[in-house]
Amino acid sequence: MSAALLDLPNAPASAVLRESERVSAPALRAFTAIADDWDLSSKERQAVLGLPASTYYALLKRVERARLSPDTLERISYVLGIYKALRILLPRREAHLAWLRHPNADPGFAGAAPLGVMTAGKVANLYRVRRYLDGERGW
Repeated sequence: MSAALLDLPNAPASAVLRESERVSAPALRAFTAIADDWDLSSKERQAVLGLPASTYYALLKRVERARLSPDTLERISYVLGIYKALRILLPRREAHLAWLRHPNADPGFAGAAPLGVMTAGKVANLYRVRRYLDGERGW
């Protein structure tokens, strides 16, 4: 995603709209590829994106014309970072899938599986998982 997207609060509304139009389809395709790799169910995908089922399925029908909200783009950005970190820390697919789905004793997870935290509905939950992994990577 471009640097302009990262500075959304200070950008004029027209610039935000243009940037959303430009990145929505590639972002949705990237999210779908990651969700496929992680074997996420439709409900898990909807929860990670913070979308109701009707909106989620409508987006899938018209990926190339999709216009994602800044909230959804932010969520996808966190998923991309989580995916990258897992690929670095746990290169074997089986290892990063196991990490996502098994309870984590770290206080930041309170015994929940990272995927459970990610699907709890809030953007802050995705941020929390991303920051944890960044910390593990030494960032």
